[in-house]
Amino acid sequence: MSEEKFRVESDLLGELKVPADALYGVQTQRGINNYHISRKKMRDYPDFVVSIAYVKLAAVQTNHALGVINDEITGAISQACQEIVDGKWHENFPIDMMQGGAGTSVNMNANEVIANRALEIMGHKRGEYQYCSPNDHVNCGQSTNDAYPTSIRLAIIRMNKTLVASLTGLISALRYKADEYKEALKMGRTQLQDAVPMTFGQEFNAYAANLEEEILNLERNVRLLHEINMGGTAIGTGLNAVPGFAKLCAANLSKLTGENFVPAVDLVEATPDTGAYVSYSGALKRLAVKLSKICNDLRLMASGPRCGLKEINLPAMAPGSSIMPGKVNPVIPEVTNQVCFKVIGNDTTVAFAAEAGQLELNVMEPVITESLFESLWWLHNAIDTLTEKCILGITVNKERCYEMVKNSIGIVTALNPIIGYKASTKVAKEALETNRSVYDIVLEKGLMTKDKLDEALDPKNMLVSHKFSK
Repeated sequence: MSEEKFRVESDLLGELKVPADALYGVQTQRGINNYHISRKKMRDYPDFVVSIAYVKLAAVQTNHALGVINDEITGAISQACQEIVDGKWHENFPIDMMQGGAGTSVNMNANEVIANRALEIMGHKRGEYQYCSPNDHVNCGQSTNDAYPTSIRLAIIRMNKTLVASLTGLISALRYKADEYKEALKMGRTQLQDAVPMTFGQEFNAYAANLEEEILNLERNVRLLHEINMGGTAIGTGLNAVPGFAKLCAANLSKLTGENFVPAVDLVEATPDTGAYVSYSGALKRLAVKLSKICNDLRLMASGPRCGLKEINLPAMAPGSSIMPGKVNPVIPEVTNQVCFKVIGNDTTVAFAAEAGQLELNVMEPVITESLFESLWWLHNAIDTLTEKCILGITVNKERCYEMVKNSIGIVTALNPIIGYKASTKVAKEALETNRSVYDIVLEKGLMTKDKLDEALDPKNMLVSHKFSK
């Protein structure tokens, strides 16, 4: 770049060239120069950019109401924040998500972009901070240590809504499949061994119910993120924030976002506390564990096509081998499994980072943030992919499944209450050794009449609780 394409700004460490067309300033430029770590930038998470703009908007409204910032500067800062909320200027947030400084680079990135845009609105040039300062005006009554975690919390709340929407779509798809195959018989299994009969309707409904629990769990844990420490400033003592800032700022942020934010009861306690992140990360991990288990089941039920279970068919999404012609792999459940492994690993990172807090601050919040954002984004994408490219296209091989039920030793379990466990065991053993059916052996031994045996082995009696007589 030629000289005219730069402007020169200064900070504690001296002067530094900043691109002339950038809304950010010197401290953001230092962050750009310092951190080339994750290849994930703040702008890659629009909810985060919008969230910090909301926090800054709530703060300037609060400072204006408390008589700290005048009408002109408040109006300009408010307009700049609203533009960012509306999706503008996001390219000016190039800070790497992984950084030192407990999020100072992120906070200053926002302060500088908002200040420079406010200067333009007021008719000044970028960098003329004597008219609107990133620190004295945009960051007034705040510290990175309250503005940054509050922004993280709002971003997670917003991203959680997206995740829940994806999860709701997956549950609907599973319910649809349950209804489509509500009468299709299959063999249930425990320890990968034949158990007792069930239907695919029961199978898919169970998956749906299992994931509905996770929506409730996510919503329980996301509520913990509504307690914020705005007004605590550096360590929770509130230095440089005027009296009343914490309560009014939480109210203003609630009004702007539609969320019910409340100020922490003890701001000193709340400033280093990362317990809510640990709990929410645990909820993401629990979802990942359950989702991965469902994908394991899908891969098992679709195994084959000749030498596996082959109970269901998954949509063919890609050729499965560079050497084996005709092979098609369950690639969508596989990629979902791998996303779940990443989420489980990210939860471990969050736990270590939360534990690493010292005294009045936890400086490891950047890695907590990136881990949570990654888990949220990856899960959302994986769940949408699983729903659209796998679940909705599943078909059931009804005849094969019915044959397996008829030939299973497991149906002898339905006879336990009638002929007793010991007699049932003998029948099962003989059926295995002679490769004959349970049905034939029971009749041969005179253990039951044909009518009673037919009634006991009727699918409608094997699939639900029912009365029986010996």
